[in-house]
Amino acid sequence: MHILVIGAAGMVGRKLTARLVSDQGLNGRPVEKMTLVDVIKPDHPDGFNGTVEALEVDVSEPGQAETLIASRPDVIFHLAAIVSGEAELDFEKGYRINLDGTRHLFDAIRLLNGEDGYKPRVVFTSSIAVVGAPLPFPIPDDFHLTPLTSYGTQKAICELLLADYSRRGFFDGIGIRLPTVCIRPGKPNKAASGFFSNILREPLIGQEAVLPVPEDVRHWHTSPRSAVGYLIHGATIDLERIGSRRSLSMPGVSATVGEQIEALRRVAGEKAVRLIRRKPDEMIMKMVAGWAPGFEAKRATELGFTAEQNFDEIIRVHIEDELGGQL
Repeated sequence: MHILVIGAAGMVGRKLTARLVSDQGLNGRPVEKMTLVDVIKPDHPDGFNGTVEALEVDVSEPGQAETLIASRPDVIFHLAAIVSGEAELDFEKGYRINLDGTRHLFDAIRLLNGEDGYKPRVVFTSSIAVVGAPLPFPIPDDFHLTPLTSYGTQKAICELLLADYSRRGFFDGIGIRLPTVCIRPGKPNKAASGFFSNILREPLIGQEAVLPVPEDVRHWHTSPRSAVGYLIHGATIDLERIGSRRSLSMPGVSATVGEQIEALRRVAGEKAVRLIRRKPDEMIMKMVAGWAPGFEAKRATELGFTAEQNFDEIIRVHIEDELGGQL
């Protein structure tokens, strides 16, 4: 089996690659080759028994997608995107990367399908940003697309493309609507949602963190470990079971910022909580006011997708995976 990971240098891409290396297979088949792609050349993973090709490629550039899929990978994980805050600040870049790059990839596959019937599994990372206020709580699976940001709009358009190209038989696609991934390891990025991770990650290592929104803000979360699990499951599931609605809202944990902080207090103590500094940010508060508080995620749960049950678990996953299991 040949697996192509687009966006392999990002946090989820790196963790997905590590999982594939650990498993050495997918859906009962050995992985013989991995092609890892990003605008920054991904690191070469250690411990993989097959062939690895790591490439610096921007799929939003014309002709690049065709080159990538010329070797006809069996499974394509399309994770490449610029994050919400950056897509909102740079309109043209957001549409070029998040929409045009996806369209180039889908069309490159379509053209090969027309030549020789090539039909890979495509796992596309969408986002809960495809819906926006006013929202019920919990949000049902059949709730209509109502994005309130450029990022959410780009993901919603790509979901429609994914469904149509799958309906036409060009590829076998599934869209994974990721909750906000928390706690993200590493340094803060340009995602407007980054503070959800920052107010936990930094205090856990004794550093100050800034909270730009009120504690009553409620949102939908999952751990990096579960996010990778969604992608792996999406690559192996029988897609006839999901029918024509190819994008699924994933299970997760609904919590207010205050509940996050209380979980931090239970796991790491008052000393960690005292490192959170309140500094309201009007732009971020305006954006999060329309964000999803939580989903029913019945379809995904019935199809075997799983996540943590509470924020204590999410924090402990971070401690296990990123801090060696100890504070």
